Amino acid sequence: MQKTYVFWTGILSVLLFVNTTIIAGFLHPNYNHFSQFISDLYAVDAPNADLIRFFGYLPSGILFIIFSLVAQKMTPKSRFKSIGFLGIIVGYGFGTIICAIYNCDTGCNPKFINPSLSQIIHNLMGVITYLIVPFSILLIAIASRNWKNSIQYTLISYIIFAISFTFVVVLNLNLDSQYKGLIQRIIEGSILFWIAYGAFYFSNKYYQQIRNLKSKI
Repeated sequence: MQKTYVFWTGILSVLLFVNTTIIAGFLHPNYNHFSQFISDLYAVDAPNADLIRFFGYLPSGILFIIFSLVAQKMTPKSRFKSIGFLGIIVGYGFGTIICAIYNCDTGCNPKFINPSLSQIIHNLMGVITYLIVPFSILLIAIASRNWKNSIQYTLISYIIFAISFTFVVVLNLNLDSQYKGLIQRIIEGSILFWIAYGAFYFSNKYYQQIRNLKSKI
C-alpha cells in the first residue's frame, strides 16, 4: 500500500504541477516562460487565476506533502533524513499551497511598490522555499548513503542539490533578468525530477530491502 501511495502521489504531483504550468501558459495572452515567473500565471487579474491556483498548484502541494510523509515512513530512521523530508514538506508542500492561496499582485508587482499582504506572504514563502528545499535534498542525499542499493539515488540527489542551489543563487543575483523565468524553471524542474525519480525509487523492488535497514546517521 505504501509503495502505491508513494508512487502515485509523487508522479501525480509532478504531472499536475507541470501540466498546470503548460496549460496556464497557453491560456495567458503573451505570457513568456523564459522571462516571467510561474507566479505570473495565477497573479491577481491573470486569466483563470482562481482555477489555476486552486485546482492546479494547491492540490499539487498537497500531493507533495503526502509523498514526503510516505517516503519518510518507508525509509530507515535517520535524523538527517527526517529533517530533510520535513524541509520538503514545509518548503515545497506547504510552500506551494501557501503561494497558491496568497497569489501575487497584478504582474507580480516586480518593483514591489505598495505590495498587498498577499504579495508579501507570497514572496516570503518563495524565499523560504528556495532557501530550505535544496539543503533538504542534500540532507536526504547524505542519509541515503547508508541505504542498500542507493548509489544512484544518492548521486542524483547530490546532483539535484547542486543544480537547484546554484540556480537559486543565480536567480537572486538576476531578478531583473530577461531569462528569470527560465532560471526559475531550471530550479523547479530539478526538484520535480528528484520527486519523480524518488517515486520510482521508493516504490521499486528495493523497498523491502531498505525499509528495515537502520541508518548510521
